[in-house]
Amino acid sequence: MHLTGGFSRREFLAHTSCFGVLYALAMRIPLPALAAELADDPRISQTPLVDKGFAAVRKIGKGLYATISDFSKGPTTICNGGFLIGNDAALVIEGFTTPAGAAFQMDALRMVSRVPVKAALDTHYHFDHSMGNSFYGVNNIPLWAHATAAKRIVDSYSPMQGIDKEAVLAPLEKSVKDARSDVERAHAQSDLSAVTIVFQVASSSVLSLPNHPLDPAKLPMSIDLGGLTAVLESHPGHSGTDVIARVPEQNVVYTGDLLFNGWYPVCFDEKATVSGWRETLKKFASFDKDTLFVPGHGQLCGQEGIASIREVFDDIAAQAEKMYKAGVPAVEAQHRYVVPDKFKSFPIFAWGFTIGPAITKLYSEWQAAKS
Repeated sequence: MHLTGGFSRREFLAHTSCFGVLYALAMRIPLPALAAELADDPRISQTPLVDKGFAAVRKIGKGLYATISDFSKGPTTICNGGFLIGNDAALVIEGFTTPAGAAFQMDALRMVSRVPVKAALDTHYHFDHSMGNSFYGVNNIPLWAHATAAKRIVDSYSPMQGIDKEAVLAPLEKSVKDARSDVERAHAQSDLSAVTIVFQVASSSVLSLPNHPLDPAKLPMSIDLGGLTAVLESHPGHSGTDVIARVPEQNVVYTGDLLFNGWYPVCFDEKATVSGWRETLKKFASFDKDTLFVPGHGQLCGQEGIASIREVFDDIAAQAEKMYKAGVPAVEAQHRYVVPDKFKSFPIFAWGFTIGPAITKLYSEWQAAKS
C-alpha cells in the first residue's frame, strides 16, 4: 500500500474521520487479475462461487476454496482466507477485519456444504486477520491460532480501546512535523496513515480471542476432515505467530502473511525475523512446482509468487548491505532505499511497516553476527 506520494497532510487530516483514510488508501490498491499462468490450472474454477466486490470466493481444488480480497472495493475483509470442506467437517481460515467479513465467508461455505465447522484458524494475530473473530465466538465455532496469538491480540489492540485517538497518533504526527527531509516526511506520513487505520479498526472492534492454542512445538499437526487432510505448520518470518495450512495431496497452501504476492512484505512486528522469513520462503520454493499458494494479500499464485517475494527481500538486503558496509547508520539507511522499477507497482502498506524495519532488522542481524 504505497502511501508516500500525492497525499498531503491537509488531505490526510480531512479523511481521518470514520474510515476515510482506509478508503483513501484502499482505492490505490486494485486487485490484479488472476495470473495468466494459472488460467489453465484445472484446480481453479474460472467463475467465482460468489463475488461481493470486496472479496470473491473461488474453488481451487477438491473441497478447497480461496477467499481473495480486493481492498480497493472496501475494508470488510482486507486479507485473504478460505475454507476446506471434507466429508465430515470443514475448516475455515481467517477472522478478517470485521465480523461481516467472517460471516461473508461462512455464507459462501454454506452455499456448497452443510457439514459442521470443526474450527476457524487465525493464521496470525494481526488486526486484519483477527478483528472479525467475534463472529466465530457468537456462533460457537472453536477458534484456533498459535499459542501466543491471544496474548498478542490483547497486548497490541486493547490499549487502543477507550483511548483518545490523538493520544495514539500524537507521536506519529510529531514525526511528520520533525522530519528532516521530504523523503522522511513522506515515510512518516505513511506510518501515520497506517496506524490511523489500525486504530480505527481496533478501537471499533470487539476483541475475540482464540480459545484453542496451537503449541508450535507440537506442529506440524494433521487435521482429518473426512477424505481431506490439512496439515498445520508453524514457520518464522512475519509475526512470530504464523501458522499455515497445507493440503499436500493437492499441492495447495494457505500461507497467511508469510506470503505477500506482488506486495512489499510487512516486517514491522517485534517478532518478525528477516533471516527466518527468507528461510521460510526458501522452504516454500522447495515445494512441488505445481503448488498453488493462497497468499495473505494479493492474487493466487504458483511458485512465481514465491520467487518474486524472495527477489524483493534480496533487493532490500543488497541495498542495505551496501549502506551497512559504507557505515551508513540504520536510522538513515531505512530512508535511503530506492524501490526498483520492476517493483514500482508493488503496494507498500507504510514505509515504517515494510522496508524501514526490514533494513533495521538486517542491520541488527549483521551486527549480532559480528559480536
